[in-house]
Amino acid sequence: MQSSIRKVVLGVVLFSMTCIVAIVGYMLAGWTMLEAVYMVTITIFGVGYGEVRPMEDPALRVFTMGVIIAGCTSSIYVMSGFAQMIAEGELNRFLGARRMTRGIDKLSDHIIVCGFGRVGRILADELARSGKDFVVIDTNQTRLQEAETAGMFVIVGDATEESVLQSAGIARARVLASVLPDDTANVFITLTARELNRDIEIIARGESPSTEKKLLRSGATRVVLPAAIGAARIARLITKPSAEMILANVAQQESLTEDLEQIGLQMSELRLPENCDLTGRTLADIKFGAGFQFVVIAVRSNDGVVTREPPLTYTLRPDDTLIVLAHRTMELRLQEIVRNKQIIYRGVRS
Repeated sequence: MQSSIRKVVLGVVLFSMTCIVAIVGYMLAGWTMLEAVYMVTITIFGVGYGEVRPMEDPALRVFTMGVIIAGCTSSIYVMSGFAQMIAEGELNRFLGARRMTRGIDKLSDHIIVCGFGRVGRILADELARSGKDFVVIDTNQTRLQEAETAGMFVIVGDATEESVLQSAGIARARVLASVLPDDTANVFITLTARELNRDIEIIARGESPSTEKKLLRSGATRVVLPAAIGAARIARLITKPSAEMILANVAQQESLTEDLEQIGLQMSELRLPENCDLTGRTLADIKFGAGFQFVVIAVRSNDGVVTREPPLTYTLRPDDTLIVLAHRTMELRLQEIVRNKQIIYRGVRS
C-alpha cells in the first residue's frame, strides 16, 4: 500500500475514533445518544449552530475543544491524502485494481500465466491475439504495467504463494503456464497449483533437461524446454533447410514438427539429381509402390523458388527438392525406394 493510501486510511481511523470518543464523552455527561451525535456533527464540521445544552462545566468545554482539534486535524489529514493520491495517480490505480479484481473474479476456464519475462510476454501476446481469457502474475510491477496498458488482467505477486494463485482464480482455471526462467520457482508453482486444483492442465518451462522429470513428478502435464526447441530448430535449418522454410512460412509454429512426431508423421526432403529417372515426369507419375502413402506438400527448385501444394501436373526437374510428409513407419521403405530410384535422400533418420 502506498504512502498516500496509508495516510487516508490512518486519517479515517483517527476521525472515526474521535467521533466515537466524543459521542461516548457527551453521553457520560448525561446527554442522549441523539444529542451527542448531533453535537459531534456540528462541532467537527464547524456548522456554527449553538450548543445543544449549556456547557457550564469547564471540563466539558475543554473536552469539546479537544474534539474540534482532533476532528479537524484528522479531516485535513484525510483530504491531504486524497490530494496526494490524485496528484500521484494512485487513485486511478487503486480504482483500476478494484475493477481488475472484479474482472478476474468473473473469469472461468481461463489461463494463468506465471511470469512476464521474454517467454511470458510472447505467450501473453499470442493468447491476447487468440482472444483467450488469461491472467498474468509477476513480481515486477513495472513489467506488468505494460500488460495492464494492453488490457490484460494482471496480479502483482509471487506465484509460488497459494494466496496469489487463489486470487488469480486457480480453482476455476483451465490451464496454468509457469514460464519463469527459474526452474526451482517453476517446480514450486507446479506443486502449489496441482495441490489447489487437481484437474488443471499445467504447462511448465524448464531451463535444464534434468528438470523435466522433476516438473513432471511435481504435477506438470507437459514440460517445454525452450533451449532444446531452439537448438532443434537450428539443427533443422542446417540438416533440412527447405522443410524448415516451409514450416516457417506456412505454419508459423515452431511446435508443428513436434506435434507431427507425436502422431507418427515427419517432414523429409528428397533431392532429384540430374541422372534421376524421375526428372521430366509429373507428380502424378510417381508411384513408389502399393501401400506407401505420402504427400508432397512443396517443391523447391534449384533457383530457390518454392511451389507450395504443387499440382499433380507439376513436372519434376533436375535438382528439385521434394518436401514430403509421410508416416515414420515408412522410413526404411522410403530409403529403399530412394536407392532404387537413385534419389538423394536428406530426411531425418530415427
